[in-house]
Amino acid sequence: MIDIQTFMLALGAGNIAFALLMAGYMRSAPPDRSLNAWMWARLATGVAQTSAWLAPYFGRAALVDFASFAWIAGTALEMAAYCMFFGFRRWRLVLYPAAAVALLAVAGAIAAGATRQQMAWVVAVLVALFASASAMILLRPQKDAPPVQRIIGTVDAMFALAIWIWMAVANGRMGNFNASPILGFAYLSSYLLMIVNGFGFLLLCKMRDDAGMRRLATIDGLTDTLNRRAFFERADGARLLALRMRKPIALAMLDLDHFKQLNDGFGHACGDEALRVFAATARGLLREHDLMGRLGGEEFALALPGVGLDGALKAAERLRLAVTEAALPSCAAGYRMTVSIGVVVIEPNEELTAALARADHALYAAKTGGRNRVEVGPALLKRA
Repeated sequence: MIDIQTFMLALGAGNIAFALLMAGYMRSAPPDRSLNAWMWARLATGVAQTSAWLAPYFGRAALVDFASFAWIAGTALEMAAYCMFFGFRRWRLVLYPAAAVALLAVAGAIAAGATRQQMAWVVAVLVALFASASAMILLRPQKDAPPVQRIIGTVDAMFALAIWIWMAVANGRMGNFNASPILGFAYLSSYLLMIVNGFGFLLLCKMRDDAGMRRLATIDGLTDTLNRRAFFERADGARLLALRMRKPIALAMLDLDHFKQLNDGFGHACGDEALRVFAATARGLLREHDLMGRLGGEEFALALPGVGLDGALKAAERLRLAVTEAALPSCAAGYRMTVSIGVVVIEPNEELTAALARADHALYAAKTGGRNRVEVGPALLKRA
């Protein structure tokens, strides 16, 4: 049989251990403000629980008061970690006042001479409110939310529910696990909160970092398009899928005209902006499943699954016109960008590299034919 004091010691030791584990992890990990806030949240909560365990043995009201403040601080820091992790912009405008009000409520209860039991009620209500808010953040409608996030949110919701039930039904009584099922549910929720949330947030951070590394390996950092290797891999996959489904797939090679003169005349920073503006203009016209990659310098490629030659020519012409209207106000006001485009449709069983070579041939024809134009690549030569 485990009483509340022993359970508080277990929770306190566990949360402090999580804080130390995170501190060790962060020594070899990139700086992460959300993980740093989470570490301090676990430490503050662990210190609060340890202080609550020590208070009856030393008979010091100061320990209960300190534990109350530390518990509110730990819960607020946990919520701050979520807000930073998800990139909320104005979370401080809400969380800072809420945390200040909670701390003032604790200070008011102490000043009013609240008993230990009454302090437990005050802290429980405030912690439940913060836990409920955290659960709402984690369980909010969100596209492609990882299961780990939903699990953490569910545990936060269980913990908040356990506190509300304890307040409403058990009348705030504390005792042993076996005293009532309600106490058992409350204690179990607290234990799950420590274990699941402690490891869960680390997993969320690792998943985010892994996704960032995968992105660095596949995305061109300047234009936010696929890099050369990733484009070849995904375009070839799209080619094979189109072949199996007996659907057409078009390819286009694109090259910004007079890009060297732009770099020489306005500087490389302006050239970089031109590439970013061009890529953003193209993405605004493409469908979700179209593929765009930067092959090098000012040269790009497009793969348009399900599109035949007529559709590809119309898409290329729309892009060409959109590029002529794109502006570079920060570095070359009045400069008129243009693009040359070569278009082909991949023939059945034609390799991607061969189709790209035909599209490159068409691009060369567009360049030599005056630039700012769309050309169709030569047909694939049939073997006798």
